[in-house]
Amino acid sequence: MSFADDPESLVGGLIPHLLELRMRILRALIGIGLVLAVTLPFSNQLYGWLAQPLLRSLPTGGQLIATGVASPFVTPLKLSFFVALMAAMPWVLYQAWAFVAPGLYQRERRIALPLLGSAVVLFYIGCAFAYFAVLPAAFTFLAHTTPPGVARMTDINAYLDFVLVIFFAFGLSFELPVALVIAVLMGVVTPRQLREWRGYAIVAIFILAAIITPPDVVSQLMLAIPMCLLYEAGIIAARVLKPNTAPA
Repeated sequence: MSFADDPESLVGGLIPHLLELRMRILRALIGIGLVLAVTLPFSNQLYGWLAQPLLRSLPTGGQLIATGVASPFVTPLKLSFFVALMAAMPWVLYQAWAFVAPGLYQRERRIALPLLGSAVVLFYIGCAFAYFAVLPAAFTFLAHTTPPGVARMTDINAYLDFVLVIFFAFGLSFELPVALVIAVLMGVVTPRQLREWRGYAIVAIFILAAIITPPDVVSQLMLAIPMCLLYEAGIIAARVLKPNTAPA
């Protein structure tokens, strides 16, 4: 007898899953809220830390400005929320994992958990690389190309939006090995095909880097070169996890 013949069985089987989903969502939100409660008192300090790459490239006495009436108050709070969201992401992803794990086979669980952990670590590494390497290099380059007589005065909210875009761009770009491994495990591609497409992939990576980075060669290279290396790392990881693939 199918579920269509017995609607009550369908509803009875669906309700426990919905209750479980609600509980996982609530736990994820509570985790984000707890981290946010910790970061809120330090909102101004967090923004001061975030602004350092730009401030170090400004002339002596240079500073950011606030063009909006409420920007000095709202912008640090906005930053605190994103910091809390990123810091609590492992907890949020664990709740998602705990919800879907019972429906996976044992082999799928053994593979999915390391992939999930690798994705989180790579995202954090991408953000750290953007903050400590890319932003200082980009702002230094822009400082040396500013026309004479032009004062660089950046709005604090515009700066935050710019940095968040860079963080997410680099964080997601560093997920390339995980994406390649998943594609291979799903049978979409093989490691051999990834090697054969290496030239096309390098061209696509440089085009992507030119699109999502600031308009300077330094930051574009600082994204493109790591992504090329991550592409190779993805091929190696895919071959390790799926060794039965025909060799190149």
